Amino acid sequence: MPSTVRERLKLDPGDIPIYAIGDIHGRLDLLQKAEQAIIDDAATIPGRKLIITLGDYIDRGPSSAQVISHLMAPPPENFDRICLTGNHETTMLDYLDGLISFSDWMRMGSDALLRSYGLDPDQLPRIFPTAAKLDGFIRQSIPKPHVDFLRSLPIFVDTPNVLFVHAGIDPMLSIDAQSDDDLVFIRHRFFESRLPLPKVIVHGHTPNDEPEVLPKRLNLDTAAYHSGKLTVAKLWKGRVHLFQT
Repeated sequence: MPSTVRERLKLDPGDIPIYAIGDIHGRLDLLQKAEQAIIDDAATIPGRKLIITLGDYIDRGPSSAQVISHLMAPPPENFDRICLTGNHETTMLDYLDGLISFSDWMRMGSDALLRSYGLDPDQLPRIFPTAAKLDGFIRQSIPKPHVDFLRSLPIFVDTPNVLFVHAGIDPMLSIDAQSDDDLVFIRHRFFESRLPLPKVIVHGHTPNDEPEVLPKRLNLDTAAYHSGKLTVAKLWKGRVHLFQT
C-alpha cells in the first residue's frame, strides 16, 4: 500500500477566518497553548472558524503519540480542523509499509516518537536480533487508529487565494500537477525560483528563527520542538495576523 496521502482538498471558505499552525513535532504543550490563543482570538467572531495544521506532528519533540491523539479528538467548539500531512508522517508510513529501514527512519528524530509510545529505541534492536522481528514488533505496538489517521490526512487545502501545504510547490507546475513528494519535501526549487507563484502559499517544513512573511509565501515553521515557539497565522478578510506560543 503506498503511504503517501493523495487527497487534495479544494475549499472556498468565504468569510470564515482560517488559523494555520506550523510544524508541531511532538510539542503537545505548545499545541494546546496555540489552540487556546486561537480560541481567545476568535472569541468575538461569530460563526464557524477553521484551523489548518500544516503537518509534521511527530518526531523530535517528546509527545508525538499524544499530539496524534489530540488531533484525532474533536476540535474546539465552533471550530473545524483540517490536518495536513507532512514529510515526517509520510516517512513514518513508509517505514511501517516496509519501504525504508529502521535506521533510515531513526534519522528523522523518530526515536522520540517511539518513546512517546513507551518503547525504547536503544534497547529494541538488542531485543529483536533481526530486522523483520524488530519491524514487526513496532508495527504491532503503534495503535492502528493512529496509523489510520495518518493515512487519512490530505496533502493540501486549495482555496481561491491561498494554498495551504506542508513544504511548498514546484513553481514550474500548476497546482494540480504537483507531485506528492514535492508537496511534502520541496525546498530549494520552491524558494529559489523566480517564477511567480499562482497564489499565496502558506507552508512549514523549513525551520527558521522567525516566520518568513513574503508577498506570495508565508513560512510558519519556527522549529517548535527546540525553540518553544509554535507559530500561528490568522488569515481573514485579506489580512494576515501572526502570533506565537
